Amino acid sequence: MNQELKEDKTIAPLGNVSTFMALVKSVVNRAPDLPGMACFYGPPGYGKTFSATYAANKYRAYNVQVKSVWTRKKLCEEVLKDMGIKPEKSIAAMVDQIAEELATSRRPLIIDEADFLIAKSMIEVVRDIYESAHAPVILIGEETMPDNLKKWERVHNRMLDMKRAQPANLTDTKHLAKLYCPGVEVAGDLLGAIHEAATGCTRRICVSLARVRECAGTLGLKSMAQADFTGELSSGRNPGRL
Repeated sequence: MNQELKEDKTIAPLGNVSTFMALVKSVVNRAPDLPGMACFYGPPGYGKTFSATYAANKYRAYNVQVKSVWTRKKLCEEVLKDMGIKPEKSIAAMVDQIAEELATSRRPLIIDEADFLIAKSMIEVVRDIYESAHAPVILIGEETMPDNLKKWERVHNRMLDMKRAQPANLTDTKHLAKLYCPGVEVAGDLLGAIHEAATGCTRRICVSLARVRECAGTLGLKSMAQADFTGELSSGRNPGRL
């Protein structure tokens, strides 16, 4: 019961968090002769990074978010920084350091925004790390990642599984209201409007809920229905347009 109450105050019940947790679990607990890489992909704003952060805490995974300007060297340096290890000077030596830590600790490595590694032909560095450690490596990227990975067969055929992030549903929206509107009861009609406007984008739902909370504070209300809300819900439309 206490565990249920605790998780009710986290992002654990969100659909994509559950999916990602199951993906990490399957890679961590795979049979020894099966490949240990996986991929979680989907449109931006669907809560993939949320999911990675949550899973990293639960599984004590190393977790890095790639930037568009990173090089192979920078990637290795950032992974080692997350591991708390002083990097060697050469890329080859750093790959060995990372692999040794993963092999010894058996902790997973999560790489968010991995699309940049594919676009810049850096993904083979990740394969080198995986091949040296055989520890779980999970890539996170946009919708086109599975197709883009096909160009790198030696990486693609090491994928144990690939899971697509799903649009946030109304249940997700209700749960996010508990996290982003504490102390404010959000009525069903307003939750429905928030969900519809967001078209499945978790980030937009969070923005709308933050606006609802701000509006409630301004009006001094403890509950908000659609008729009470005077702001604008986050959507893909230009501001002020219906």
